Amino acid sequence: MGDMTNSDFYSKNQRNESSHGGEFGCTMEELRSLMELRGTEAVVKIKETYGDTDAICRRLKTSPVEGLPGTAPDLEKRKQIFGQNFIPPKKPKTFLQLVWEALQDVTLIILEIAAIISLGLSFYHPPGENNEVCATAQGGAEDEGEAEAGWIEGAAILLSVICVVLVTAFNDWSKEKQFRGLQSRIEQEQKFTVVRAGQVVQIPVAEIVVGDIAQVKYGDLLPADGLFIQGNDLKIDESSLTGESDQVRKSVDKDPMLLSGTHVMEGSGRMVVTAVGVNSQTGIIFTLLGAGGEEEEKKDKKAKQQDGAAAMEMQPLKSAEGGDADDKKKANMHKKEKSVLQGKLTKLAVQIGKAGLVMSAITVIILVLYFTVDTFVVNKKPWLPECTPVYVQYFVKFFIIGVTVLVVAVPEGLPLAVTISLAYSVKKMMKDNNLVRHLDACETMGNATAICSDKTGTLTTNRMTVVQAYVGDAHYKEIPEPSSINAKTMELLVHAIAINSAYTTKILPPEKEGALPRQVGNKTECGLLGFVLDLKQDYEPVRAQMPEEKLYKVYTFNSVRKSMSTVIKLPDESFRMYSKGASEIVLKKCCKILNGAGEPRVFRPRDRDEMVKKVIEPMACDGLRTICVAYRDFPSSPEPDWDNENDILNELTCICVVGIEDPVRPEVPEAIRKCQRAGITVRMVTGDNINTARAIAIKCGIIHPGEDFLCLEGKEFNRRIRNEKGEIEQERIDKIWPKLRVLARSSPTDKHTLVKGIIDSTHTEQRQVVAVTGDGTNDGPALKKADVGFAMGIAGTDVAKEASDIILTDDNFSSIVKAVMWGRNVYDSISKFLQFQLTVNVVAVIVAFTGACITQDSPLKAVQMLWVNLIMDTFASLALATEPPTETLLLRKPYGRNKPLISRTMMKNILGHAVYQLTLIFTLLFVGEKMFQIDSGRNAPLHSPPSEHYTIIFNTFVMMQLFNEINARKIHGERNVFDGIFRNPIFCTIVLGTFAIQIVIVQFGGKPFSCSPLQLDQWMWCIFIGLGELVWGQVIATIPTSRLKFLKEAGRLTQKEEIPEEELNEDVEEIDHAERELRRGQILWFRGLNRIQTQIEVVNTFKSGASFQGALRRQSSVTSQSQDVASLSSPSRVSLSNALSSPTSLPPAAAGHPRREGVS
Repeated sequence: MGDMTNSDFYSKNQRNESSHGGEFGCTMEELRSLMELRGTEAVVKIKETYGDTDAICRRLKTSPVEGLPGTAPDLEKRKQIFGQNFIPPKKPKTFLQLVWEALQDVTLIILEIAAIISLGLSFYHPPGENNEVCATAQGGAEDEGEAEAGWIEGAAILLSVICVVLVTAFNDWSKEKQFRGLQSRIEQEQKFTVVRAGQVVQIPVAEIVVGDIAQVKYGDLLPADGLFIQGNDLKIDESSLTGESDQVRKSVDKDPMLLSGTHVMEGSGRMVVTAVGVNSQTGIIFTLLGAGGEEEEKKDKKAKQQDGAAAMEMQPLKSAEGGDADDKKKANMHKKEKSVLQGKLTKLAVQIGKAGLVMSAITVIILVLYFTVDTFVVNKKPWLPECTPVYVQYFVKFFIIGVTVLVVAVPEGLPLAVTISLAYSVKKMMKDNNLVRHLDACETMGNATAICSDKTGTLTTNRMTVVQAYVGDAHYKEIPEPSSINAKTMELLVHAIAINSAYTTKILPPEKEGALPRQVGNKTECGLLGFVLDLKQDYEPVRAQMPEEKLYKVYTFNSVRKSMSTVIKLPDESFRMYSKGASEIVLKKCCKILNGAGEPRVFRPRDRDEMVKKVIEPMACDGLRTICVAYRDFPSSPEPDWDNENDILNELTCICVVGIEDPVRPEVPEAIRKCQRAGITVRMVTGDNINTARAIAIKCGIIHPGEDFLCLEGKEFNRRIRNEKGEIEQERIDKIWPKLRVLARSSPTDKHTLVKGIIDSTHTEQRQVVAVTGDGTNDGPALKKADVGFAMGIAGTDVAKEASDIILTDDNFSSIVKAVMWGRNVYDSISKFLQFQLTVNVVAVIVAFTGACITQDSPLKAVQMLWVNLIMDTFASLALATEPPTETLLLRKPYGRNKPLISRTMMKNILGHAVYQLTLIFTLLFVGEKMFQIDSGRNAPLHSPPSEHYTIIFNTFVMMQLFNEINARKIHGERNVFDGIFRNPIFCTIVLGTFAIQIVIVQFGGKPFSCSPLQLDQWMWCIFIGLGELVWGQVIATIPTSRLKFLKEAGRLTQKEEIPEEELNEDVEEIDHAERELRRGQILWFRGLNRIQTQIEVVNTFKSGASFQGALRRQSSVTSQSQDVASLSSPSRVSLSNALSSPTSLPPAAAGHPRREGVS
């Protein structure tokens, strides 16, 4: 389906373009073929055809500085001619498809068959019907009128099946709709910075049009194809398109091609957009693959790049683990592991299902045997041919009773309860600033035992202010008076800060009177600019005098350098470089320092050690980040070799060292205390100095003075976990992580190593469940590896959001605590539902079974059972799964992975209530007619009218369920079951609603429901017996669970299932995984190939542009590796390669690795 919409979309665009071609200086086709070129080929082509990038801008009627005018008609025209920036999604499943899927349920099929047979037989009147020879064992022939009503039972069963199917389908449909709503919300929130009419604005990605001037910066995921106009030190990771993991450096004269779906790893710049949507490189690949599989559901470009994020993962890992691709597989494998809850539920459902099958089979066998023995042996009746239909009708009735037992035994409400509970939680979590991307993350969070959190922005406010400074040989504990600083030093300081920071970073006036000034851009830089303003200076004129285009060279900040430098050309043709960065790193490169008179004096290692002791450590111990600002002058000739970073970033002159305060968020200490009380260890992983980190950790309450804990720096951490060969050893990590609370000066790889180490640890009896927060591109691997990854919604980069499971829309740590609460609530809701459901199941099965064996007829009829099933399953799951969470959830330890779903207390409740209900129902069944002075309903003939006796049993049964539903609200043996009942209006509505419907069914249900109307006193008795449930609940609560050692727990994951296979047999697993992925890739590629034959037009553009081959030639190395893996795979591979080498299809290199093209 997806491909249809794509190709329509395509042809439409092509038509449009031919008609409007003349309005712009280049057509969509030309631009698209241009974007297929790479590197020097592209530069040559641009020179030959257009002149330069400015000429292309002119043809596209846009200005490299001012951008598009941004008028509506102009944007509309561009959309029509060049297409919109979105890839049409796959159509969602229709309601009818969902209905069809719901009908596939085995029990429902059995019921349908039973109902149809029953219907067929009721319309068939056999000739021997009135023959007394076939007189039934129970005696008593029926009247004409009742025979007429024989079809009702079958019809009623069908009707209730339809009900169940519609409810299930509707739930699936609304879930799908919610998911799409969430997806589109994520899309709308994904914005990109463009220049329009000279103003820098952020617009939704889908609004980007050809001709837009987009600003790209570190951490962005490019939303469209474009040409690089201007920028500094821009490096792109193109692995999502090419599979090459090396970063590609972009420049106007060497490689100006920026492609959609690639990641900016370093630097910043501007590009003019040349292709969007289905015409961009990613779009073309997706069109060819029919917009491959599941990815379409997430139509935003971002999600398309999932393998891009996975490929990105490989980079930081290279340094530590020999760049093996295993980790990429691991991370993917890891996410596919079933969530704890799903594992336990599946196991439980299977156990219950088996039990139900056995019971129903026994029921049918006993009924059939009893009937045949009674009829043919005891009463010695011969089997006459004309009696056959009568007997068959009996057998069908027995079969229906058997199915009824099975239907009641199987808790088909389980999946429903889980879905409702998760969907409800996800919806509510949005209000608590948690945007959940993967449903099961919500429940995993309830089991979390460890949180590894960033410091900046998560634990702190991310509002940086300079509070101390060391300048001109003096240490100022607060901002110095401008007059106390030498004029020369002041000028250097202002220039160093204003020029050597991103020009997108600004301090704007406050929005409201009396509020703080707004900080836009990088917060550390904002802090420094704020320092300039506090010194009564202004940075704007300096920037105006030295605009961004004039900057000679920029070394942008990254996690390896930990510093940023900018080179400018002075009026006398010499160069000056300003640097700023982490003080201990920059000071090591300083050989001079400005004194009080503004003159440089020698700065020896001895002086540096003294400065660290006297200035930097005291600042850090106050919890300040220390930043050193320095500069260096270079002669005009010979011009330095700017690419030799080690020589350039050396022999600096220190201007000043500042201490920046980032205050702890006021609500964080309380949130961390809640986590600790709830049995969750919070660890801080930060790139900051160890003293700063320790000071902040104490303020947050992560560490308490006098406790036994570790605070390590990244280097020391690595030294302790690696053996002599430099390999990481799990046992070494196990010695460290239980006590580790702060990891400072850590690299992204350290974070990943720590998370992996904690997750793989077998040190504790429970496997640790780890949550991680991250905001930077470099946090991707750790976020993916963690059980639950939280990305920052405001400060987070696209890559981080892509790798995460939950996005914190307010970047606040206390929202994580809310997520824990909701996760635990989901788990509890499902346990409540199970406790209720299983009580009903146990009772109903035993009643149906014994009743059938003793009286040949189940006291609860098939239709009544289905109604009970409907209350139990659908309504109860709604009522119990929507309980709002309470703070008390945070007072207990996490359940962990091997704790059973049904605890001993719950087992006690289930069996206790079952005993009460069974006692009463059997009392009513065998002596009920005497108590109420009514006719006995036992041993009624085949189509006899419903008896009051059985109606009372049915009604009492339902009343007991209703009151037990209130008992089920508490699963830890609490006394007050009404606690907070009015906070959940859904629960109250459902209980009252069910009660009302029950009255209608009993009084007016008549034949279909096998009910006869009851008197008021009979109703009173039913309700009274139901109320007894609440009293009985208190009795059960009094019995201490510890006495009942014999009770078994159910639904527990054993240790063996616990360890994912990947850890048991890594080598085998890897091949399997690669094979699986390849097979999947092959299937998609075969599909793709068929499509390619039908869409030769599209392919021709590939063929004619030798470009794509050029791009892929560089990959031969990667390709050959991937073909080695492929050869392990199935023989079908051979035919695939042959197919690909035919001239009409893609260049072989592209086919070399199906996985990397965004298929997987």
